[in-house]
Amino acid sequence: MYQKYLIIACKKNPAATNITTALSQFRKNPLLAGINRGPSFDFYLTEEEVLFDENLDLERINKYDFVIFPCTHKSEQGTKSLSIHAPGNWRSADFGGKQGKVCPSSALFQKFMFEKLRANIGKFNLEGFEVTLECTHHGPLINKPCVFIEIGSSENEWSNRRAGFVIAKTISETIERFKPNQYREVAIGIGGPHYCPNFNKIQLKSNVAISHIIPNYVTPITEEMIHEAVDKTLEEVDFAVVDWKGLGTSEQRQQVLDILDKMYINWKRTSEVDK
Repeated sequence: MYQKYLIIACKKNPAATNITTALSQFRKNPLLAGINRGPSFDFYLTEEEVLFDENLDLERINKYDFVIFPCTHKSEQGTKSLSIHAPGNWRSADFGGKQGKVCPSSALFQKFMFEKLRANIGKFNLEGFEVTLECTHHGPLINKPCVFIEIGSSENEWSNRRAGFVIAKTISETIERFKPNQYREVAIGIGGPHYCPNFNKIQLKSNVAISHIIPNYVTPITEEMIHEAVDKTLEEVDFAVVDWKGLGTSEQRQQVLDILDKMYINWKRTSEVDK
């Protein structure tokens, strides 16, 4: 499976600096890692923000199997959070990437990381922080499987050393222990708000692993969006999970169901997934 991981972080990003500083203690000696042939990671520290393709050395990135972006998260509510999401844009590309294009994503990897992050918050007594998925959003657009893992939502949280340690520990353990579980069901998510409360429950409490999430606020949801979500999920997608009440009007829901039927994609409501 994945052996060579790359941690890409901006030197000017406070949460990225916090996380990579903590993560450096978990990095194996590169020579020993090569001899043992186990999974290992390298750092790629950028001068400018990682959201924009032009700030990245794509040739360097292509030498690795999987990319992890530690970063800040901002929200108007100022919620203290640790979040995970795949990058990409369903519509506008104001924050990097390309309109209508998303990055390759592993549903199984994201689920493993999400479960590990939730466990480590309790294990290391990080109080007051929520753990959440976010829908697929912002850049960069790269051709490697990748994930963002972020601290939100203000300077107080970005520099919180315990939060940085929890994410660093989560990254390290995920890299070291992740193995694809062939018994998982794989799904894309459709509908709901940005922070995906119904998909959070599924990712944590069910056998379903979720990759890309298309939120309600990008409606009308098109066939091209669903194609992109399915095609950029590394595993075979078993079905779509639809946040029924979080998918606009009955007409908008029916439009999505018609597209899924046309594409021969099975679907379930979030309430129909066993948890």
